Amino acid sequence: MALSGGADRGSHSMDKSITLPPDEIFRNLENAKRFAIDIGGSLTKLAYYSTVQHKVAKVRSFDHSAKVSLQETDGDPLYEISVQEEITARLHFIKFENAYIETCLDFIKDHLVNTETKVIKATGGGAHKFKDLIEKKLKLKVDKEDEMTCLIKGCNFVLKNIPHEAFVYAKHADSEFRFQNTHPDIFPYLLINIGSGVSIVKVESEDKFERIGGSSIGGGTFWGLGALLTKTKRFDELLQLASKGQHTNVDMLVKDIYGGAYGSLGLTGDLIASSFGKSATTDKEFSKEDMAKSLLHMISNDIGQLACLYAKLHNLTRVYFGGFFIRGHPVTMHTITYSINFFTKGEVQALFLRHEGYLGAIGAFLKGAEEDNPNQYSWGENYAGSSGLMSVSPELNPVQRARSGTFDMLEMDRLERQLVNLPLLQDPTSYIPDTVDLTEDALSRDYWLFCFEDALDGVVKRAVASQKDQPKAVERAEKFRQKYCHKLQTLRHQPFAYGSLTVRSLLDTREHCLNEFNFPDPYSKIKQKENDMALKYYLKVVKSVEELSWEQRQFTLVKGLLAGNVFDWGAKAVSDVLESDPDFGFEQAKQQLQERPWLVDAYNQWIERMKGPPHKCALFFVDNSGIDIILGVFPFIRELLIRGTEVVLASNSSPALNDVTNSELQILTERIAAMDPVIQAALKEDRLALVQNGSSSPCLDLSRLDKVLATVVRERGTDLVIIEGMGRAIHTNYYAMFSCESLKLAVIKNSWLAERLGGKIFSVVFKYEVPPKS
Repeated sequence: MALSGGADRGSHSMDKSITLPPDEIFRNLENAKRFAIDIGGSLTKLAYYSTVQHKVAKVRSFDHSAKVSLQETDGDPLYEISVQEEITARLHFIKFENAYIETCLDFIKDHLVNTETKVIKATGGGAHKFKDLIEKKLKLKVDKEDEMTCLIKGCNFVLKNIPHEAFVYAKHADSEFRFQNTHPDIFPYLLINIGSGVSIVKVESEDKFERIGGSSIGGGTFWGLGALLTKTKRFDELLQLASKGQHTNVDMLVKDIYGGAYGSLGLTGDLIASSFGKSATTDKEFSKEDMAKSLLHMISNDIGQLACLYAKLHNLTRVYFGGFFIRGHPVTMHTITYSINFFTKGEVQALFLRHEGYLGAIGAFLKGAEEDNPNQYSWGENYAGSSGLMSVSPELNPVQRARSGTFDMLEMDRLERQLVNLPLLQDPTSYIPDTVDLTEDALSRDYWLFCFEDALDGVVKRAVASQKDQPKAVERAEKFRQKYCHKLQTLRHQPFAYGSLTVRSLLDTREHCLNEFNFPDPYSKIKQKENDMALKYYLKVVKSVEELSWEQRQFTLVKGLLAGNVFDWGAKAVSDVLESDPDFGFEQAKQQLQERPWLVDAYNQWIERMKGPPHKCALFFVDNSGIDIILGVFPFIRELLIRGTEVVLASNSSPALNDVTNSELQILTERIAAMDPVIQAALKEDRLALVQNGSSSPCLDLSRLDKVLATVVRERGTDLVIIEGMGRAIHTNYYAMFSCESLKLAVIKNSWLAERLGGKIFSVVFKYEVPPKS
């Protein structure tokens, strides 16, 4: 069976018919249960829950308890690596035209294995119309849910779980979509739902909302009057006409009445004084395009003014717009934005949602899954299985429009831990993880997209090498290449597909695609080898440091920390060296470092602070395995421990590149403690803690950290944050502000980036900051 598409989001005819394998749309149906459906006037949104089998890399320590000295364990591997199956939960949301509903239901019926599912939750105006068809095809009882309740539940869910869900639309800006950081507390907000009419809903908490107003003049009015004026019956065609029209040919402007602006009232000459005003005084035919545009302005301005009045009345600044009238159409988003901006003088922004079309289906699903309490978990968008935000402008993004016909997909993976803000952020509401937004910086965007394409061969090679004994590893790696290549192509044409495009999102998308094809840890064997090798030099490094004077010791420890950070397989300049020169080691890395003064150099301030009283507790976000963690980080934190500072080492929960994971760090620390009484005592006295950060990314989003880590940080009175590495301290968090002292350090291992920052490859960033005294 094949599903062919005729129009993208029902808005534009395709250049050709697109055939998409149904199993790429309705993924993992064999493990599906708990269905929900939201049927609107023209689009159906289906939701279901599935369990997904993933391969995960596990490390297990070998028993070295009988061997106490390092020499006795020479040649023995530190730990073994195994790939195991793990079952995780995933939510699937699929959006398609109602014309395909029967075909899709047939496919689901033929592939549905789980017979425990007895009920399908349904919402939307079309749920009643298609009730008999659904029950007949799927043999499931249709249980209808309240439309507004589902809408609010869905809205709360995406705002809490998808960073960069909300955006401001700026038609004439370099980046038409400006994504907003999600406020840690999403409540209260105003939701303006524009369907046939308008409903204005004040949302105060997860379960408390109230319809505070509305209007009969909405999307149905635009559609109905538009059909009478233009004889055009299709909603999307009407919007197409409006996008080509010139409303000033039909509307009477202030300058048409007064010859210019009406200054004493603050009215500009180009302001609409009377919608359709010229049609009463001009004896001529008006074009369909101009009438559609005038009508769109009239409806949008009315809704915009109403929204502003209610926002002011209830003292709300967050106003989200949704409903079929919006549906991601640039022309409607632009007119709504203009109206809100005008009536509030820029004080309130019109906010739109990337996944606005899915809200009802998400809410209906959540209603049916309440016994599993999905809100107790954090969820993350799976970029590998989601189609992303699509522009409906015909001149924009031909690649994306031709990609999937009428089918849109969103997948959300359940995270095994709850994610929260780092309590030490100075202002969580203004925190932005990423240093550069590539959607707004075309030069950077072109470079980094090229960079990731250029590195793809190396990633594929590494993935195959990590599983050379596994069947079909080469075939799976090739599928990974194709999928990631396709994602990069999509992002080249449509950088806003998954929210703000950043180096972090490019790295995360790659990790998601690797996991999709069961390459959970391509660098596992490299990490194992480098950890084993670095451990042999640990005591030598520590002893050489101990022989130095205090001043020399501090500088040597910092230099060692920076030299360790050179060993990053994610940086092509480094991986090329490591591939070609197996003897490149710790001392060679030190020689590569930029001499002082560094590119960013706050070393003198740091040393002055180190001459003062010890910090109570240091939180250290670590980076790479091997030399970095063992010969760089451990000698450095050892000095902090000797000074009387407690240390929390925060490492990734799951693999990414050659970054050390929490399970690997537990084994490494145990081994180092067996050699080093300082580390051993710190562990025994609970002055050294190892906590996972909740991330599986080479970068770091401090607004989505493991709740356990946040609790540890708070309970220990942490007063120093250390962030190491390009991904965590340069690509992200370079401008992050903390309520305590912070140290951000990295070696720039990319020539282009180094030049852009005013330096050269292997330039050093050593950024020590103290918060202003309140």
